[in-house]
Parts: sequence; structure tokens; C-alpha cells
Amino acid sequence: MNRVYPRVFGVIAFAILVLASASAALTQTAPPSSDKSAPKAVEAAGYVFVSGQGPRRADGTVPGNFADQVRQALENVKTALESAGLTTDHLVYTQVYLEDVQRIRELDEVFSSYFAKDPPARAVLGVARVPDEAIQINAIAVRDPQGKQAVSVPGVKPNKAFSAGMLSHDQLFISTMPGRDAATGTVPQDPALQVNLALDGVKSVVQTAGLTMAHMVFVNPYLTAEIPMRVMNEQYAKRFEFGNTPGRATIEVSSLPEGAHIAYTGIAVRDLSQRLAIRPKNMPPSPTASPCVFAGDILYCSAKSGFIPGPNGGVYAASPADQTRQTMRNLLDNLEEDGMSFDQVVSTTIYLDDLSDAASFAKVYKKYFRDTLPAETIVQQLPPGNRKADEEGRYPTLEQVSLVAVKGGGIGNPNK
Repeated sequence: MNRVYPRVFGVIAFAILVLASASAALTQTAPPSSDKSAPKAVEAAGYVFVSGQGPRRADGTVPGNFADQVRQALENVKTALESAGLTTDHLVYTQVYLEDVQRIRELDEVFSSYFAKDPPARAVLGVARVPDEAIQINAIAVRDPQGKQAVSVPGVKPNKAFSAGMLSHDQLFISTMPGRDAATGTVPQDPALQVNLALDGVKSVVQTAGLTMAHMVFVNPYLTAEIPMRVMNEQYAKRFEFGNTPGRATIEVSSLPEGAHIAYTGIAVRDLSQRLAIRPKNMPPSPTASPCVFAGDILYCSAKSGFIPGPNGGVYAASPADQTRQTMRNLLDNLEEDGMSFDQVVSTTIYLDDLSDAASFAKVYKKYFRDTLPAETIVQQLPPGNRKADEEGRYPTLEQVSLVAVKGGGIGNPNK
């Protein structure tokens, strides 16, 4: 069957990034902007956002066993943080992409040994491919760790590999909450029940931190093909005010840890007065996702594809390059709604139908950024799909991009 729906539905996926104040300078740590390559990390308003890091050593080799690959990826995150003058003690969130999610226990062992106390919040999902073998990790660190506090849910046994939630001075980062029974670890057969168990997990972390679901500014639902999109949306819409939902990127993935078919991760703002949902005037309110949501001066925007909206909407471009042009136009619509531009984007997450299209995608993508690129994570979450047009001439989605931008700033290079 020819699939024509997007594989990342709605608002960002991934790259989940937080900024505290747009007045602070944004700095790129490496490489120099003349390379027109994604930097290892970008600092803005008290946070450092680390691009996706694989297990490749400085000499270009990759460790032979999985545990060492995890350690090397974490060491590469550490190196990126050190370039900004931080350590792993400043981490508040990590996102892990695994080609084999069955190795979650090995992953946990390495994380437990790497973070001796109060590990960061963490999302883990299974994907088809990452740029380097087996694993990719991106991360967020806070410049000033004062007020940094792990959140543990009462009655739930903590995991030494990650914290259920991590508070910074202005944000709450929430680990993936799976659609499993917390007491027994079982996954119910009913998809709606799985969705609600996962959302209940998010709610428990939020409430333990003294917040409510209304404080959520961004949510990533990760789901496998076992969860019907209609069912997920019906249950999800019940948790939020119509037209004032968080930003959302719903990502269909190959697998999730421990047999789960759906999991949620996200970000909440601690001061509700700093939260504002916006949408372009030509977009109707949605029961499931806001196009963009401000947390102070930080704009979290929906992931976009080459989908052309309207009564005959769809993706009508056949090539990844042509779809990317429309994607960037769609992203710009959201930015321009508040007078912003790509110069103010600090992080992107890129989802490709096939990583082999990375070069053709990048050739178009890079033209939209002037001097420097934002932090970047790129992943192929599913095996390549059918690329044939349907009877209406609509093509399947071959790429999607999500972004986070900061109002009032642009990325600078400290080495200039």
C-alpha cells in the first residue's frame, strides 16, 4: 500500500531544545562557520544544545562492541560540552536513537556508570538508521546548574540510568513515558489504554514537579505502526485545551524499549505566563497540536514536511530536494508569523525516508541559513517506503524538519 502520510506528524520532533532569554548571544562552538557544517553545539541564553553525536572516535574509527559505542557517543557529547566550558554535570536532557532497541539494558548499564548522581532526563527510541553505526545521542545542558533538580515520581522505582524529569531554573524536561502498566510492566492490547498509560506517565512527572499539563509547551509522541493515529489523537486531544495544545511532533519509529508501542516525552515551562501558542492566520485551530508555542522568547515549532495545505493538500514533489524546498517554506511561515527568520533557529531535527538522501537534502537545506547552521540531528526512523505517487499525484513524505528558534537573536561564531 502506498503510504502518503508524513512519518513525523505535527510538531518537532527532535530536537527538543530550551532557551531562557533571547537577549543573550547565541554562539557556535565548532566547526568554524566557513565550513557551512552543523556545529557540535550551540549556546543560547544559558543553554547549550549538542548536535547528534555518534560513536566515532577522533581518529575516525568506531568501537567494535555496543557498550563501548555508547561510551564513545557520550564522550563525544562531553567533548562538545567542554568546548563551551561545561561538563556532563550540566546536562538536563539526552535523546538516544538506537538501531537495535533490544540493547536497552546494555544502554542503561553504561548510562548508570557514566552518571553517578542525578542523571539527565532521557528519551530512547528505535530507528532504522543513524549516520554512524548503532547509536546517536543529542543533548541539552544548562549553563548555570543552580536550581537543577531531578524529579522522581512517588511510588515509581527510579532508574539509575535516567531521571523521570529534570528541572532547570525555568523548564521541566520529561523522559519518555511508555504505554505500559507501571506496576506490572505489561503492555495492554488496547491501543487507547496504551496511549492513556503513557499520557498518565507524563502527567505524573509534571504534577510531581508542581506543574500541570497546561504548562506543556512541546510534546513528542513516539509510536509504532501498532497504534492507530486516529486512536492516539482522540485520547491525546482530551488532555489539552482545544486550540491551545503544545507544539507536537508525532514520530513513527521502528520500535520502542521493552515492547512499548507508544511513548511521550516533552518540555514544560515553569511560569505559565511565559507560555503562548501561536498559529498562522491561514491555519485553523487544532485539537492536537499548535503550529508553534512560545516559552518566554523560545519558539518551539511543529515539524514540517513538503505538504502543501489546502482542500487538495498533499505532497506533490517527487524528489527529496524539491520536497525540502516546500518544507523550508512551510517552516518559514511559522517563523514569520512572529517576525522571525531562519537566522534565529538554534536547533533542528531532520527525519529522512532514506539517509542516502542526506547530501541532496543538505544541498537545499543549507541555502536557507546565511553564515552558520544550527545544531543538528539527522536520523532515518523507518525503512525506506514506497516512493510512487498515488492516483491523485501525491507522493509520500521523504523528509521532515523540526526546529527551535529564539526571538531577538541569531547564531554567532565565538571564533570570529
